[in-house]
Amino acid sequence: MDNNIHEDCGVAMIRLLKPLSYYQQKYGTWMYGLNKLYLMMEKQHNRGQEGAGLASVKLHTQPGHEYMFRERAEGSSAITEIMGSARKQIEEARRFCGDSTDFDYQEMPFAGELYMGHLRYSTTGKSGLKYVHPFLRRNNWKAKNLCLCGNYNMTNVEDIFQKLIKQGQCPRIYSDSYIMMEAMGHRLDREVERNFVEAQQKGLENDAITEYIDQHVLMENVLKTTMSDFDGGYVVCGLTGSGEMFSMRDPWGIRPAFYYKNDEIVILASERPVLQTTFDLEYEDIQELQPGCALLVRSNGEAVVKRILEQRGDYACSFERIYFSRGSDQDIYNERKKLGEQLTPQVLKTIDNDIAHTVFSFIPNTAEVAFYGLLRGFKHYVNEQKIKRIEALGRIPTHEELEDILHDYVRSEKVAWKDIKLRTFITEGNARNDLAAHVYDVAYGSIQPGVDNLVIIDDSIVRGTTLKESILHILDRLHPKKIVMVSSAPQIRYPDYYGIDMPRLEEFCVFQATVALLKDKGMEHVITDTYEACKAELEKPVGEMRNCVRDVYEPFTVEEINCKIVEMLRPEGMTTPIEIVFQSIDGLHSAIPNHKGDWYFTGHFPTPGGTRLCNQAFVNYVERVWK
Repeated sequence: MDNNIHEDCGVAMIRLLKPLSYYQQKYGTWMYGLNKLYLMMEKQHNRGQEGAGLASVKLHTQPGHEYMFRERAEGSSAITEIMGSARKQIEEARRFCGDSTDFDYQEMPFAGELYMGHLRYSTTGKSGLKYVHPFLRRNNWKAKNLCLCGNYNMTNVEDIFQKLIKQGQCPRIYSDSYIMMEAMGHRLDREVERNFVEAQQKGLENDAITEYIDQHVLMENVLKTTMSDFDGGYVVCGLTGSGEMFSMRDPWGIRPAFYYKNDEIVILASERPVLQTTFDLEYEDIQELQPGCALLVRSNGEAVVKRILEQRGDYACSFERIYFSRGSDQDIYNERKKLGEQLTPQVLKTIDNDIAHTVFSFIPNTAEVAFYGLLRGFKHYVNEQKIKRIEALGRIPTHEELEDILHDYVRSEKVAWKDIKLRTFITEGNARNDLAAHVYDVAYGSIQPGVDNLVIIDDSIVRGTTLKESILHILDRLHPKKIVMVSSAPQIRYPDYYGIDMPRLEEFCVFQATVALLKDKGMEHVITDTYEACKAELEKPVGEMRNCVRDVYEPFTVEEINCKIVEMLRPEGMTTPIEIVFQSIDGLHSAIPNHKGDWYFTGHFPTPGGTRLCNQAFVNYVERVWK
């Protein structure tokens, strides 16, 4: 896996259902919610290291006192920074009003009942603190205050942008996050106004109207009138100043969310084990938020799950399972092991069944679980061979014969070691390439030079840059008989537009190899024909488009493309034979049957917007690179 593949993002939410004094008495601190939010965010640090933010809402405040708090920061240490800032504000308040929960509630910052955290990986190409979640929309009416964050990427931002303009709005920033904030804020205003009219009709006046509004806002109304227009993968989370908490999952089920509730808390996160570990819960305790549904927690603490949009597909992202999500999840752990185990027959073929002279290893650490699966497959194979040898004797074997047979085993070593992270301040080409070549080191003496094959499993091979610039070069220093690179994922052929940072076709080594094959065979017309086909599709209504980019791969088998990838990625001067083995599409579906989102590998995008953007990506490639 290349080091710069990113995914957007991780979310965490907590709603405390008891007074803060309850947590002070039971857990020893009123900061129970803030402390748990910190743990939930740290447990999801794998999902976002470009920035982090938190927000808190205090339910029972008097006018003139702050009730919504927010902190944001950029960088890999952003979680520590925002939590440190919150703690500093708390300590400053303590110096003036003591530590009694009942006494300092009005003045104490972050002493709230609602907490929301976010970890960001940028997929929009835009950076800066103003793009770090959560986003905050202020208003003197509590119910009109909106704080928003999410794990999402939308494919039809331009359509929504134009809709807002037609409504008379003038969005300040062109990004899916800000546009969603404005769209949802507009509908929240209408929901507040609906309750205002109802309150007046009931004869209420002045602050009684405000109290009625705060108690009767229905976020499902806001979500239904906002999210029906969006095309993309998302888990959208938010808080209002009046104490509403919500999280909604896209109707295609692309992005994940899990929740738990009891009489003390309602919690939600992007990954199940985050909740299990932070709150000491069992697997069965936690529910997955279903596609098109929202977890809603009313201002009075009532928690319900409502269907907002009808489910439009079953496309839970398989790449989440292969790479991004924590491998500690019970299901994901077993899925990754199966992904590795299923590759046993293909790898056997590449080493000519010579297990005795083959060493198995993995790179990077995220591929470790698939590595265990591959070992399991080979151990099973070796045991079957031992049984056959014993049975073939037709008699009780001697001690020496048993010793010879049982001596066969699967050899595994920690071959590759990652030492440093490439720093971009080195800009000179040769110096940069030399540094990249030393990102990894090897365990010298771990294989027998010229005799042992070396099988290295990776979770996925996307751009191939790290293979070419570092991994193959450093592995070659061990002088293996053959190097077999194994990917537990299928060939990644298509961009992603739902949160994972893979937007350009020309970055994929599989696409590059396919284009090179077309040139080699004098079939450049396939590129120009596909270009014209994509342009024609882009003239159609988005719902009628087909993905013409799939046509580029039709002339070639997986094996032909694999051979070209090896040719392209082989470092200059390296003579050691190399083979690449990819997971099959059938193998992917067999190992991960409940996550059918495979558009990276098959080109079957779950939403019309994804298909449109893939066709546009090919047009951009031809006009920017090919021509």
